[in-house]
Amino acid sequence: MRPGTSNRAATRWTIRIIPFFIVAIFGVGTFAVVSRLCVEYLYRQRGNLGVAAALLALYFVFLILTVASYLRVFLTIQLDPGLVPLIHGPRADNHKPGYKKGRGRDVEANPWVPPDSDPDSPGLEAFYSKDVFVCEADGRPKWCSDCRQWKPDRAHHSSEVERCVRKMDHLCPWVGGMVSETSFNFFFHFTFYTTCLCSISIAAGAYCLQQQNSQGSPVDGWVIAVIVLAALFGFFTFAMTLTALRFIFTNITNIDILRKSQVFFLAVRIPRETPPSSSYSTIVYPLQTRPVRELANGSVMNAPRSREMDRDYRASRKFAILRTEPRENPWDLGLWRNWKSVMGNSVIEWLLPIRRSPCCNHESMESDYELGPLLADLKKRFGLPELNSERGSVVEMRDTAMPVW
Repeated sequence: MRPGTSNRAATRWTIRIIPFFIVAIFGVGTFAVVSRLCVEYLYRQRGNLGVAAALLALYFVFLILTVASYLRVFLTIQLDPGLVPLIHGPRADNHKPGYKKGRGRDVEANPWVPPDSDPDSPGLEAFYSKDVFVCEADGRPKWCSDCRQWKPDRAHHSSEVERCVRKMDHLCPWVGGMVSETSFNFFFHFTFYTTCLCSISIAAGAYCLQQQNSQGSPVDGWVIAVIVLAALFGFFTFAMTLTALRFIFTNITNIDILRKSQVFFLAVRIPRETPPSSSYSTIVYPLQTRPVRELANGSVMNAPRSREMDRDYRASRKFAILRTEPRENPWDLGLWRNWKSVMGNSVIEWLLPIRRSPCCNHESMESDYELGPLLADLKKRFGLPELNSERGSVVEMRDTAMPVW
């Protein structure tokens, strides 16, 4: 077994086991807080019904919210982890002609595959049908050698799940798998409510400990266990909650943090008649290789344009290739809009794990993800002409009709 395969197998088994461990911890913690602290000690021994009832009410409210959030994030990760669909289906033979060995990679396990050079490459139209998309320096979308297809904006290939994942954040064994755009808001709910639940447990344990010390009674081991376990889990989930809040308010992921100095190339649609510029390069979609004709003297000349070629030209889209500066985030919408793009548009969605994030909707014809003020700044910085939406979307499509000769 290869080392990479062994590591992935160990990761999968860890992900399968840890949820049972979490269930056991919650079970023991609930028994300790409810039965030993609130019922046995505060109510039966101390007769303090008011405090016991208040602690029990708060505990069960946050327990229900925590369990609901955990089930939501766990089921979402299992059923819809945000994987990019495979255009070609399951990966075929690794020994397909044209495969090359990538630097530092196991050629037998994961051969490098060059980008598809076919102008009609499957999936390419999904990019240039939008007004803006993330691209390489040559204007073509990013390519995933492992999945053998073009990568959507903000998608990252995970070696653990062996697929590209949209807005991938991290692999979390505590919630059973890959946290991505489909589950990040539920993950935040879970960490936040777990922090609240641990805080209630610490408060219950601290109050019982204070009562036992004031009465000179021996300290109950369950009280110490509750305080220690709740403090450990509470500190851990509180740190994750703060990290998740930072990611939400800045519209970034763990992957973005690991690439602090990365720059983006954005293909931004411009009017088809825009003249060449020294400030930026351009690319025209659909990609086409104009046919050539060989002359008698051995030279070549471009073949004359046919009606079909003229029609294709009128249906084409021209894009300017713009480069961002390091640390510039094209998807930063501002604190409030960043929050709503992940957590939803209503207070109910902010508090309860009921709906997926609005950013999971990729039906917009402008871009896969809503773009922030940086896009307008880039257009101004590079001197891009304005794309009249009416002419860009309506007139150009009308122009695709065959001309009358």
